Order: sequence, then C-alpha cells, then structure tokens
Amino acid sequence: MRGHEPRSSSSCAACKLLKRRCTPTCIFAPYFRSSDLITFAKVHKVFGASNVSKLLSEVPEEQRQETVNSLAYEAEVRLKDPVYGCIGAIASLQKKMLELQHDLAVARTRLLAHSGVNNHVSPLDDSPELTAFLDLVPYSDLMLLDGSSLDPYLYDLGQPPFV
Repeated sequence: MRGHEPRSSSSCAACKLLKRRCTPTCIFAPYFRSSDLITFAKVHKVFGASNVSKLLSEVPEEQRQETVNSLAYEAEVRLKDPVYGCIGAIASLQKKMLELQHDLAVARTRLLAHSGVNNHVSPLDDSPELTAFLDLVPYSDLMLLDGSSLDPYLYDLGQPPFV
C-alpha cells in the first residue's frame, strides 16, 4: 500500500467494494488503491468501513499509512484466528523462541562437555528470561527439536495460543 500518489481515474478499493462513486476527497483512496480490493475487503469484514473511516479521520495524516498497515495485518490475522488474532501469533512465536533458546542452551552445554572446557561456565549467561523460565521447568520436561516434549501437567500446550 502506498501513500499519497496521484490517482488514476478509477475508484479506490473501498469505493469499488462498497459500490459507490469515489470522490477526490475519499479518505480511503490514498491508502486502498483499486488493486488492493482483497486487502480492503478483509479490513471491511473485520472492522467495518464506517469504523475505519472514523478511525482514519481521527488519526493525524502522517500516521494514516501506518494505521492502515496495522489494520490490514490485524484483519488478516483475525480472519485466520478469530479467537486470539495477533495475540495467538505472538504467543506461538514466543513459545518457538523459548524452544529454540533451550535447544541452543543444550547444544552449548554439550559443546562445553565435549570440549573439556571448565563446565562451570553457564551456557545461559546471555538470556535471563530463558534462565527464569528454565528454573520453573526441568530440562527433561521441555520440548526439544529432537522429539521430546513438554510436560502436559505444567502447561496445556495443546490449546491455543500455544498450538
């Protein structure tokens, strides 16, 4: 989506979808080009054209493009996951990050053990968040990329947003 570029004579995506005449003062036109019909349809389905119009008119003009980008992303994710939306995506990525950090810590520990270097050096020195997490959950109960899994009694990882 582009900002304030000169428009062609065709209607913007919003006016096409809403089947109305696009005016030169159309608030949607700079942000929903005629080629962005699917994007506007998703935003319209989740938020409604009237709400988006009100929101855009209240946002300073220099922030409108970012607002439209945020609305488009939230609409896309909300349609994929109607219950959790962006929060589900964030939780899934955080879970994956913890798994990968744990795998890295295990790999570092194994490297230290095999290299004969002083084993008192912690492989977790650069990650206080992971250290706090691992203090709650024993290494043996964490899900590793090699196939072992998390203890189902500690977390219900079969339910969103952890799926």
